Amino acid sequence: MNRDSLTIETPAGPVHAIAGPLQDDAVVFELNGAMRGQVHVTGTHHPQHWDRFTAVRACLGPVNAYRDTAPDDALPRLARGSSGYRGNLKLYTDVVGRPEVSVYSMETAAGHEPSQKTAATLTAVLQACAEHVLQREDLPTILTASRQRDTPALLRFLAWSAAHHQAEAARLEAEARAARPALRAAVAAWWTAARWFISCPHPVLLLVLADYPGSLSRAVAVEQWRGPYCRTAAAREHEYARRAQAEADSLRAQARARSRGRRQAPGSAAP
Repeated sequence: MNRDSLTIETPAGPVHAIAGPLQDDAVVFELNGAMRGQVHVTGTHHPQHWDRFTAVRACLGPVNAYRDTAPDDALPRLARGSSGYRGNLKLYTDVVGRPEVSVYSMETAAGHEPSQKTAATLTAVLQACAEHVLQREDLPTILTASRQRDTPALLRFLAWSAAHHQAEAARLEAEARAARPALRAAVAAWWTAARWFISCPHPVLLLVLADYPGSLSRAVAVEQWRGPYCRTAAAREHEYARRAQAEADSLRAQARARSRGRRQAPGSAAP
C-alpha cells in the first residue's frame, strides 16, 4: 500500500505516480513520465462543514499548499516544459455520496494561468492521487492527523466568524429599527406634499410626488423595503453565527474525545 504505483492518462501523455510511505498526515507521490515532481495529499475538512474531516486535498509540490508555499524549483512541471506549477484540488462527497472536485489556484510559478491542456493534465494528476488516498486503508489515520493539525487554526477562524456574524446581525437589526421611524417620516412628508398639491396644484409639487431617485415616493419605497430586508438579513447572520459556534463546539468535543481516548489507552491494555 505504501508504494502503490498509479498510471494516469492525461492530455500530455501518461504520468506515473508512486505513493511514498505515510508522512505524519500526508502521502507524497513522486511523478514520472509526462510530468515530473511531487504531489502532496493530506486530509482536510468538507467545504461545507468545517468540523467534518471527510475530504482530501492534493497539492502540486512537496508541501501542503493550503498552509505552505513550495519553492519555485520544487514545483512539478511537464516533462517537456520549464515552468513549475502551483495549485491544489479538494476531493469530497456531496450529500448523496457522489464525488465532487474543487480546483484552486492553478498557475505557473510566475503567476500565469496555464493553457487549457496543461490545466487538464494537472487536474487529472491531482484528482488521481486524491482518489488513491481516499481508498487507502490508513485514510482514518490521515484524516485524524489532519484534524489535529488544523483544529487550532479552525477554532480561531470560527471564533472570528461567529463574532463577525453576530456584529453584522446587530448592525442589521439596528438598521431595521431605524427604518420604522424613517418610513413614518417619509410617508408623512409625502402626504403633506400631496395635500399641498390638492389644495394648490403646481408642477413643482407634482415633481416632488413623482417616483424617481431621491424623491419622496422613492424614499417611501426604500424604507418599506429596508426594514424587512434588514430583518431577514439579520436572521441569516444569526444562523451563520450559530453554525460557526456549533462547528467550533464540535471540534472541541472531538479533541476532548481524542484526549480521553489517549489517557484510557494504557489502562485498557492492562491485563
